[in-house]
Amino acid sequence: MASLDDIQRQLGNHSQPPLHLWNPEFCGDIDIVIKRNGDWFHLGSKIKRQPLVKLFASILRKEEDGEYYLVTPVEKLRIKVEQCALVVTDIDVVAGDDGVQQLCVSTNVDSVFIVNKEQQLVVEEDKSEAGDEPLPMVLLPNGLSAKLSRSVFYRLVDLAFERDGFLYVASEGCEFTLGACS
Repeated sequence: MASLDDIQRQLGNHSQPPLHLWNPEFCGDIDIVIKRNGDWFHLGSKIKRQPLVKLFASILRKEEDGEYYLVTPVEKLRIKVEQCALVVTDIDVVAGDDGVQQLCVSTNVDSVFIVNKEQQLVVEEDKSEAGDEPLPMVLLPNGLSAKLSRSVFYRLVDLAFERDGFLYVASEGCEFTLGACS
């Protein structure tokens, strides 16, 4: 198994490693769970070192089988994710180079994404034990998704416009529905 230092050296200064190029054999399960609130646990204990969480998040992907894996050039370990891999903790409205509004989201692992055609904002139903609730999230590279925190969702509702009984927000010329108006 590669050490964390080995993985960090392989990543170098790249903010996102080339996971699409790494296709190692499955090595087994590792007792890491990402909870609904975005906290990471290993062997039942919360991982408190944020740099370690960020490193793990940088090598995480969801594959076609619906499972989540930590992937290096030589290893692939399955982990559990209770809901979404990441949490959107902040959102900024900025003007792009062409003056078009962009929604810029920040996650709990300090990654930043622009909501657009590739990284869409969607609202699905969360079929959990708490009942059917809306689950707003941003679809991210490597099959991942980031759940919007409640405060971020409320900020989006404040930014939304109504059309035909639905609330929408716009980013990079795309419109995304937040759901029906109440």
